[in-house]
Amino acid sequence: MASTLLRRQSEGSSTNSEDNSPSLSQLLSTLAPVALIAFIYVSIWLLLRPRLKRNYTPRSYLGSLRSQERSPDLPTGLFNWIGPFNKLPDTYVLNHHSLDGYLLLRYLKISVVLCFVGCCLVWPVLFPVNATGGGGQMQLNMLSFSNVTNNVNRFYAHAGIAWIYFSKFSLNKASITGLISSPGFVFYMVMRESIYYVNLRQAYLLSPLYANRMSSRTVLFTSVPKDYQDETKLRRMFGRQVKNLWMANDCTEIEELVEERDKVAMKLEAAETKLVKLATKTHLKASKKGGSSGALDGADGNVDGESGSFAARWIQPKQRPTHRLKPIIGKKVDTINWCRSELQRLIPQIDALQSKMRAGQGTFICSVFIEFYTQTEAQAAYQSLAHHQPLHMSPRFIGINPEEIIWKNLSINWPMRVIRNIIATAIVTALIIFWAIPVAFVGTLSNIKALATGEPGKPPLLPWLGFINQIPSVILGVVQGLLPAILLAVLMALLPIILRMMAKIAGRPSRSSVELHVQNSYFLFQVIQVFLITTISSSASAVGVQVAQNPASALNLLSTNLPKASNFYISYFILQGLAISSGALLQIVGVILYRVLGTILDTTPRKMYKRFVTLTGIGWGTVFPVYTLLTVIAITYSIIAPLVLGFATIGLYLIYLAYRYNLLFVFNSNIDTKGLVYPRALQQTTTGLYLAILCLIGLFAVAQAWGPLALMIIYLVFAALFHISLNQAIGPLLTSLPKSLQVEEESLLALEDGNMNNNHGMETEENKISTSTKLSAENGKGLPAPPHKKPNFITKFLSPHKYTDYHTLRRLVPRGFADITYDPEIERTAYHHPAISSPTPVLWIPRDPMGVSRQECRHTSKVIPMTDEMAGFDEKGKLTWDHESARPPIYEEKVYY
Repeated sequence: MASTLLRRQSEGSSTNSEDNSPSLSQLLSTLAPVALIAFIYVSIWLLLRPRLKRNYTPRSYLGSLRSQERSPDLPTGLFNWIGPFNKLPDTYVLNHHSLDGYLLLRYLKISVVLCFVGCCLVWPVLFPVNATGGGGQMQLNMLSFSNVTNNVNRFYAHAGIAWIYFSKFSLNKASITGLISSPGFVFYMVMRESIYYVNLRQAYLLSPLYANRMSSRTVLFTSVPKDYQDETKLRRMFGRQVKNLWMANDCTEIEELVEERDKVAMKLEAAETKLVKLATKTHLKASKKGGSSGALDGADGNVDGESGSFAARWIQPKQRPTHRLKPIIGKKVDTINWCRSELQRLIPQIDALQSKMRAGQGTFICSVFIEFYTQTEAQAAYQSLAHHQPLHMSPRFIGINPEEIIWKNLSINWPMRVIRNIIATAIVTALIIFWAIPVAFVGTLSNIKALATGEPGKPPLLPWLGFINQIPSVILGVVQGLLPAILLAVLMALLPIILRMMAKIAGRPSRSSVELHVQNSYFLFQVIQVFLITTISSSASAVGVQVAQNPASALNLLSTNLPKASNFYISYFILQGLAISSGALLQIVGVILYRVLGTILDTTPRKMYKRFVTLTGIGWGTVFPVYTLLTVIAITYSIIAPLVLGFATIGLYLIYLAYRYNLLFVFNSNIDTKGLVYPRALQQTTTGLYLAILCLIGLFAVAQAWGPLALMIIYLVFAALFHISLNQAIGPLLTSLPKSLQVEEESLLALEDGNMNNNHGMETEENKISTSTKLSAENGKGLPAPPHKKPNFITKFLSPHKYTDYHTLRRLVPRGFADITYDPEIERTAYHHPAISSPTPVLWIPRDPMGVSRQECRHTSKVIPMTDEMAGFDEKGKLTWDHESARPPIYEEKVYY
């Protein structure tokens, strides 16, 4: 809604540019209401934060989180929490949350640095040049490129500062690139952060916390040909290093049975809970009336008798839960008895099929999981060419968590994968191109009266909409104001869902690979639809009449008005920085859904517990592109409208603070991309640099400034060549782990354990540890001393290959976070389809004082396990459960796969 309003304001303010130049008052007209909304949001959040701990600080106390996953509890005052919050470093997120969360914070900080340094470099040079450019622009527009008209030589300032901001030369010996010189500031930051990520990734993945996990030692091979869907042949191919091997099965039949079993089980649980609740309410009513409350025979645990006999003392037979086997016309049956009989039929069937498939008697499909004894052996298999035929036993994946697997995509063979990729890519491309049509329709609704009325003295553009003039003004206001905002919100909410669906159609085997696919497609959508089309339409709307009257002036008019389109993005940064960040803190929709829907929908202890312990997750594929786009916009306008950089700096910093709080205390990470979203975001950030260069080339060409034009063309070629070289150097390190560091990590771990003799009898110069790495007792971690002296800020910034190297960053990764051991049953079934390893669920109902729940548990447990522990009713008959306990009956220990 806000974006739509801002776009309309921008288009309106651009019309007749000289006469209607955006002024400071117009800027304040945007800032004032947004700032007021942000103030209200933050004030409400400050008041509710200590009162609604479950919504605003759940990570500090939830029993479902292990102690090492929790954040420290903050003071409950209005402002006294700020000090302790500021003292928590961002690396706390890395150690207690996720690598992806830490890198999101780092990306936001890097974006702030890019914009702030841009202000320091660009403003002192270009503000005076633009302001005295003689273009006659007024107020904010006089600070943009469009105000320079009196001397083309002034454009050398723009070209020169672009070279300095976009490309500063340095002679750093960045060993990772092997380049003699590198462009900065923007490109240097991309290169520096790429080096940082590679070293951090290697330190993280080689740390004991991750290297000992089952997923780090397991490789998924897809498109396995039929003649290799044989365990003996695969073990012979990969040798004695293979520990376990899981052939993926066709689980269509058993999956349907398991889904039906779970559905019937949950139906039985709900019916049993309803029965106990009805009996309890009847008992309470009888007690309040002072009449006979009935004998509480079950209070002492004696619940002998026929099934339902205790409940029959409190409710009539017709009050028992019932349902129809088919909607409306189906036979009505007693829900509890029917569910018990169905489960008696389904559970033995499922158990028999599960045993059969665990014994390897199922129908195999074209995917196989192979677990190796060590991470080094798994990496060797992952990096090797497994089959002599093209596209066979590929693509392959390592580090996939069993809980993230999209099992139905494992049956896709290579021809179908190619076809699916083509179809998904075509649909996403069409979606990106033609998405403007429904958005444009929504936009026309906001100005539908003008289309039906027309300008004075002229016929309406769409005369068939004349009935609009007869609509009452109140309803018309809703149609033009509220309806477009709602429709636009629905459209934008549908887009990520569609993009994720396309990623699954393309055959991505895990949720993390889906997020990486969505990150690319969603960013492309953001750049084209949110940025380019908005910029072009805003510029074109300002000169439409002049171009119609004099088509030959189109280029000159567009080049003059293109920088003015930045006024929309100034408002956009105000909106993002104030309203969006404060809204992210308040999370008003989430709070309402939790409080209101929880009261209405949570009718069983299981539902109440699930809602209580389930934290808000983050879709990395849709979060990163939004803020990557903001950085791209700031870089694109950094030269032609440098004022944008200031608002971008403030806006991005406020967003960083909001996400910092939420990642520390509110959000959870359900998907682990191993940080791969970060280098992709860095690469996408360079889009802003290329767009800025192309804009300058076009503007210089229109202004016939041939010298600056030549400089920018030279830089474009140079930047492209450097970018290609950088990607070629870093690309392989983003997906694989180097053998050299695997050996070195083993030596370092042996040193830390005080066991330097564990070198398998192979003492070489390469794995001798120098005296500079003697153990230190710093922080009690027993880590080797840093391999270099502590640098100053400038030295550290200019030498990332040295001061953010592997040995330095391995000190940041979590240690002693969790004991990575597995039960034998988990080791045997980890990469079986969930339908094969799924146990019969335990039902959980509330306990009542009359013994009804205990009798129901006794009889139902003959078919399926059921308990009434740690749940009950309060004095008003309201369902409750023991929030203080971290281990309710349905608790499942988190497995670090």
